Amino acid sequence: MSAAPRIAFQGEPGANSDEACRARFPAYEPVPHAAFDEAFEAVKSGDCALGMIPVENSIAGRVADVHHLLPSSGLRIIGEYFKPIHFQLMVNPGTRLEDVRTVISMPFAASQCRRTVRRLGAQVELASDTAASARALAERPDPNCAAIAPALAAELYGLEILLRDIEDEDHNTTRFLVLTADSNPPPPPEGADCVTSFTFRVRNIPAALYKALGGFATNGVNMSKLESYMENGAFTATLFYAEVDGRPEDAALGRALEELGYFSDHLEVLGVYPADPFRRGG
Repeated sequence: MSAAPRIAFQGEPGANSDEACRARFPAYEPVPHAAFDEAFEAVKSGDCALGMIPVENSIAGRVADVHHLLPSSGLRIIGEYFKPIHFQLMVNPGTRLEDVRTVISMPFAASQCRRTVRRLGAQVELASDTAASARALAERPDPNCAAIAPALAAELYGLEILLRDIEDEDHNTTRFLVLTADSNPPPPPEGADCVTSFTFRVRNIPAALYKALGGFATNGVNMSKLESYMENGAFTATLFYAEVDGRPEDAALGRALEELGYFSDHLEVLGVYPADPFRRGG
């Protein structure tokens, strides 16, 4: 019997990224990595067949590290996954809600559950990761302590969930990209709504960005994302990351990319992949 294929994620077992791997690719073995660059390297080296990497959150914004790593990684985007984020209040077995005096979690999770923490009258102890908070509580039981983490963490570390879905906002969603080391992955299925991701750097001429993007407007191509960031710490070298609807072989997008290429000294398509159904209903 062959071993299950592996999928890399950044974080501790039980983290939201771990949940995303299991939900989107249930036949794959999730493999945790301490840092994003380690997860990228696991895919590049072939140790993992895929990577599940968060790129933005509806509340916290983009994950800056990923936007710097992705263009130079050599990896290709073959999918996206939108995951609603839910936080659970978990404790060592036997701990009662009225006994909780301290809540452990990462700053973002704790800030998203202020109402529950305030209702408990508890102090917040900050940690680097939600799943790590749950693991720490399991390893050092404390009858006056709780952790805020995803439901999977309670399952993995033997904790009890006292309160479910305690986040203040119900629209908290993280978008993940699915990465492969295959430089020429299979195209998306025919008829699927698609997204094309690419990077570009405009030529050093007046109004270059305005002219470069004009082709998308004149050809009726929807650009859903445009972000800029510095290359190699240089204030004068700006790289743009963009996402548009469609495939490069579509006539309208093909013309828009051709025009973009004329006004750019760098243009690289990072992936063409099916749009997650969440886009239609989220």
